[in-house]
Amino acid sequence: MELSRVEVVLVRPARAANVAAACRALKNMGMRTLHLVAPPPSLLDHEARALAYGAWDVLDGARRHESLLAAVSPSTLVVATSGRALREAMSPRELATRAAELSHGGSLSLVFGPEASGLTGAELALCHRLVHVPTDPVCPSLNLAQAVLLLAYELRLASLESLPRLRADEPACRPVAAGDLESALAELRAALVGIGYLNPDSPERILTELRRLLARAAPSERELNLLRGIARQMAWAGRVARGRSSVG
Repeated sequence: MELSRVEVVLVRPARAANVAAACRALKNMGMRTLHLVAPPPSLLDHEARALAYGAWDVLDGARRHESLLAAVSPSTLVVATSGRALREAMSPRELATRAAELSHGGSLSLVFGPEASGLTGAELALCHRLVHVPTDPVCPSLNLAQAVLLLAYELRLASLESLPRLRADEPACRPVAAGDLESALAELRAALVGIGYLNPDSPERILTELRRLLARAAPSERELNLLRGIARQMAWAGRVARGRSSVG
């Protein structure tokens, strides 16, 4: 899912520091849209703002609302984070992989409740889906900013994996033709003979091994040009070395 279509909603966050840290987590993951429902009055405190280092634009640009409904109204998919491992709750990874499908091309509102109590029953009823982080039962609770970072990371990872891959017909990765490979091998042969690595009377055994090695590697055009450059430099170095030897 495009990250520009993900909107994070913090409902009645208790601590300004948690909001500020969540802003930094969002910007770390390439997200910018934040909604605050009844935020704490101390968001302008210097100590709280320090935790949003580098993400003050997210904090200052956060939209404020009186109710959850007002915050999520434009979205086509509203997902609430839940501390309970309910059967219908998705994992963060499942949400990330299905968000585009479930939102039907619209935007996703990812809702986080108050740190201590979570969302009310009425607020949960406004949400279309639930997501639950399967933490260890020994220490199940997450800090608000941790939860925001975890969900944002999964969404970013899924977004990056969905980017178009380099096609096999693009020059950067298209394997070279056999004729081009042989041409480069000819230059390499001459260079290796010139520096005394190959016996000029019987170079083919080693050349055959080099040919098979390069064929397995399936070098691109750029990589083959690098090999040609190395061969030419070796040939030049061989000529220089032979010249010095004859002078001596």
